[in-house]
Amino acid sequence: MRELILIAVASYLLGSIPFGYLLVRIFRGEDVRQSGSGNIGATNVARKSPMLGVLTLILDGAKGFVAVQIARNSWHFGHDDGRIHLVMSVAALCAILGHMFPIWLAFRGGKGVATALGAFVRFSPLATLVAIIIFLVTVLISRRVSLGSIVAAALFPSTVWLLHISEDPAVLALIGVAALLIIVRHYQNILRLLSGTEPRFSLRHK
Repeated sequence: MRELILIAVASYLLGSIPFGYLLVRIFRGEDVRQSGSGNIGATNVARKSPMLGVLTLILDGAKGFVAVQIARNSWHFGHDDGRIHLVMSVAALCAILGHMFPIWLAFRGGKGVATALGAFVRFSPLATLVAIIIFLVTVLISRRVSLGSIVAAALFPSTVWLLHISEDPAVLALIGVAALLIIVRHYQNILRLLSGTEPRFSLRHK
């Protein structure tokens, strides 16, 4: 239990590194929270600089991946691997929580999609691949990126279960909480989707 708590704390702290905020502050001398959506994630950072947006996406995904990898490695030695999925799901959830509610920025963070992607790629590449396909299909049909993120998050727990990656109720519950948090963090997008005012994605330049 003590080691699991340490893994949870370490994952939260790793997830709470505000790469988007730091990159914009360092390279542009601005506070990304004061523009656009006020979010520290890649999409809002990209409004300042597409290159910084891409770098933020990579780094936010990497911190989720690394958190789960560290959890797996630290648990693997001297423990029963039968609970490895539980440990990894704890790390994934805590890294996502860190990104959403970073202690360094008064708990005002991002939506957690990139961090969740990185974390769950390490947790289960197959389930994450299915989630990416669901995301892409939803975006192609609806032309709305936010809807793709919401649908992919909502279906991810059941994907893990259907693919028999883990049938542990505790693991599925932790993944479910992570998915629910991502959906809740998209509440403004959901309101716009319901009112029909959510912008559509387009590759065309106006």
